[in-house]
Amino acid sequence: MDLNSASTVVLQVLTQATSQDTAVLKPAEEQLKQWETQPGFYSVLLNIFTNHTLDINVRWLAVLYFKHGIDRYWRRVAPHALSEEEKTTLRAGLITNFNEPINQIATQIAVLIAKVARLDCPRQWPELIPTLIESVKVQDDLRQHRALLTFYHVTKTLASKRLAADRKLFYDLASGIYNFACSLWNHHTDTFLQQVSSGNEAVILSSLERTLLSLKVLRKLTVNGFVEPHKNMEVMGFLHGIFERLKQFLECSRSIGTDNVCRDRLEKTIILFTKVLLDFLDQHPFSFTPLIQRSLEFSVSYVFTEVGEGVTFERFIVQCMNLIKMIVKNYAYKPSKNFEDSSPETLEAHKIKMAFFTYPTLTEICRRLVSHYFLLTEEELTMWEEDPEGFTVEETGGDSWKYSLRPCTEVLFIDIFHEYNQTLTPVLLEMMQTLQGPTNVEDMNALLIKDAVYNAVGLAAYELFDSVDFDQWFKNQLLPELQVIHNRYKPLRRRVIWLIGQWISVKFKSDLRPMLYEAICNLLQDQDLVVLFLNCASPVDDFEFRTDQFLPYLETMFTLLFQLLQQVTECDTKMHVLHVLSCVIERVNMQIRPYVGCLVQYLPLLWKQSEEHNMLRCAILTTLIHLVQGLGADSKNLYPFLLPVIQLSTDVSQPPHVYLLEDGLELWLVTLENSPCITPELLRVFQNMSPLLELSSENLRTCFKIINGYIFLSSTEFLQTYAVGLCQSFCELLKEITTEGQVQVLKVVENALKVNPILGPQMFQPILPYVFKGIIEGERYPVVMSTYLGVMGRVLLQNTSFFSSLLNEMAHKFNQEMDQLLGNMIEMWVDRMDNITQPERRKLSALALLSLLPSDNSVIQDKFCGIINISVEGLHDVMTEDPETGTYKDCMLMSHLEEPKVTEDEEPPTEQDKRKKMLALKDPVHMVSLQQFIYEKLKAQQEMLGEQGFQSLMETVDTEIVTQLQEFLQGF
Repeated sequence: MDLNSASTVVLQVLTQATSQDTAVLKPAEEQLKQWETQPGFYSVLLNIFTNHTLDINVRWLAVLYFKHGIDRYWRRVAPHALSEEEKTTLRAGLITNFNEPINQIATQIAVLIAKVARLDCPRQWPELIPTLIESVKVQDDLRQHRALLTFYHVTKTLASKRLAADRKLFYDLASGIYNFACSLWNHHTDTFLQQVSSGNEAVILSSLERTLLSLKVLRKLTVNGFVEPHKNMEVMGFLHGIFERLKQFLECSRSIGTDNVCRDRLEKTIILFTKVLLDFLDQHPFSFTPLIQRSLEFSVSYVFTEVGEGVTFERFIVQCMNLIKMIVKNYAYKPSKNFEDSSPETLEAHKIKMAFFTYPTLTEICRRLVSHYFLLTEEELTMWEEDPEGFTVEETGGDSWKYSLRPCTEVLFIDIFHEYNQTLTPVLLEMMQTLQGPTNVEDMNALLIKDAVYNAVGLAAYELFDSVDFDQWFKNQLLPELQVIHNRYKPLRRRVIWLIGQWISVKFKSDLRPMLYEAICNLLQDQDLVVLFLNCASPVDDFEFRTDQFLPYLETMFTLLFQLLQQVTECDTKMHVLHVLSCVIERVNMQIRPYVGCLVQYLPLLWKQSEEHNMLRCAILTTLIHLVQGLGADSKNLYPFLLPVIQLSTDVSQPPHVYLLEDGLELWLVTLENSPCITPELLRVFQNMSPLLELSSENLRTCFKIINGYIFLSSTEFLQTYAVGLCQSFCELLKEITTEGQVQVLKVVENALKVNPILGPQMFQPILPYVFKGIIEGERYPVVMSTYLGVMGRVLLQNTSFFSSLLNEMAHKFNQEMDQLLGNMIEMWVDRMDNITQPERRKLSALALLSLLPSDNSVIQDKFCGIINISVEGLHDVMTEDPETGTYKDCMLMSHLEEPKVTEDEEPPTEQDKRKKMLALKDPVHMVSLQQFIYEKLKAQQEMLGEQGFQSLMETVDTEIVTQLQEFLQGF
């Protein structure tokens, strides 16, 4: 592409590409796409975006196309890669002028230079860093800023590379420029501090911007540029100097207004100082050891004493608390139980920590956290009063959670209390003692202090286990407080129920639960206490929960929770209420049936309203899972709503499946398990399965369970409709799936053969040769071989004619005689019998091989010894001796009269459990006595061969085996 002639054309097309008219825009974009691979195109783009007289939008677009071109075509190995000659020209052009007047374009240019540097610096672009260093020294403010901006983006990009060779190059770079970077930062910092008093906001802001950029460069060099940074005096000098600089910048905040751009930039710079310390501590904990004392002194003084008054701000306090927390929790600073096993570095750090965290210091931190930082603010109380639901959502989640002061203080309290619980437990107990009895509702400060202390006791529940008699405290103090109905007491009632929720799984006597349920029912009637639902799950979702204690409150609790679900508006709130409802339904199971009518009617509306909220839909799916389990066969009445929900959630062509698939599959499965009969609509949902099997995801196990569910529910209709497609999917899966996956596939086939011995083998005919071949070749994985033999045992025992046709087919494939192949199969079966561990399959193998008798086939007679060996092994597996009569009985035989007793702790049987029971009653494994079957087969063989011939055959069997056989067959 000729630069002179092309520039005008490219400029024209770029101008068209900025148009709002799609008729102009689309052809222009197509043309630019074609030019992407043309030699010279990026040189033209460089000329355009560095020409400051052109339209800003056109220049912006030229920069973006250039940046995308680096990603696609800069690497040597890329298709249509740029030539080395053009890249050399482009690199030179990019760093010729640092004078871009538009901030956004300057940032994009800096980023694209960094992208090139990632690929080419320093080998192909050795002049980049020296050029940047020279450019940041110039007196021209604009050029200096743009060079510094580029310097930062280049350093940031090079620091992010992880290959060993790249790390070595960055270490070399860092050691070479660190002294300059420090000098640069100190220069801009001193300049800013001198200019603060001038009052000239533009000058201050410009100077502060350079200070911030140079500090960003230093952060990357300090954290990522040295293997052992504590050995570098310049690095440690910079880090030690941060604390003094922080004090200077915090003092500057007094003279800079609270609501302007300078203030915002100043706070960002202060936060960046703390990020340097936090990153360094995270990456180099032992190099940080000399900084532990100073960091703790600085952070504690500004956060927990009067030093910070008037200069600190919330984000800074959060960062200081994070610094304390990281030092307290750092595993590198924790000695082993046996001190002698700890490294000297660990012991040194631990010693510094212990020297700092004295009793007075810990006590002061604990008291200040509780009495100052835990106090609800006026703003929080107002929000609580005006919008309790919004307050709850704000307090318990959101993207800003980890940067918010309240959760940060709570996490710091938990970590410090855990680390120094022996010191701090008496302090907290003393604070509790001062708050016994009721609090005057007119004394708002006393109410807030009590709320803060209760918060601390809840957070430290596990640490206080042995120190607090919670049962007595609940009865004498907390329960009466829940009964105070004054409006000012609402926040405290909320805190009390939260506190109980924290303790209930730690230490709470079962006998007290009815009193708690009573209190919860009363509180749920106060809709302003919407936060309650977050905690009332705990009494229901606890391992000591007793259904009999809860049932008297079930109707009231469920009704009130349902009303709450209808009234709340926040998505998060609805999710939490649904979680509690799900817990209740799961706990009481079938006893929920009289009360769920209202919920069943409301959920379709909620599902429709939540179309844009996939996480809420997940919560609805979870509720439906428990609802179906609770309703059992009656869940069929939900199908008009339930089946479309399952259809959408498990359709991989629908975008929501990304969020809904796992819960949707679980709902599909429990729906099948509880379905009393197949319906056309339920059968139709299976159309979603084929794409799911192609995904081969972690949900495959659930998919197999669903397929089995259909087989147990209605094998004939299901197999006739879907077996062909399912068989194709299975054949594909078996080529690439894991051993465990193969077993799951074959278990489905095995179940189909068990449920439908006639149709099953026909429908899964393409898979059976694969199984036969696996047996003949002696599959090496025992669990797979066991499943192969289970499948073949079903065919052989329950569909003899199909087995004969399969044997004939395989004989042709192996180019062997049928008898010879049968002999090989029996021999392998006998040899690998030990691979089968399940008693049912072992008995099945004995029955299947015995079904070959009586026979005058010489091959079968030749394997007679092996068949008898397996049969006697089977007898040992299944026969139990009746102590009264001294006779043996097949323990696997099942009777219609046997109804399993369900204890109170056990789930009642699902419809699928009942179907499996009925199937077992028809299964030869549970219907045929192995003892009798052996006797009948041997008798028939004796009649076929005559006494002498039969005796000759029996003589091939080991005498010990014959003796055991005779013992089992006594009485026949």
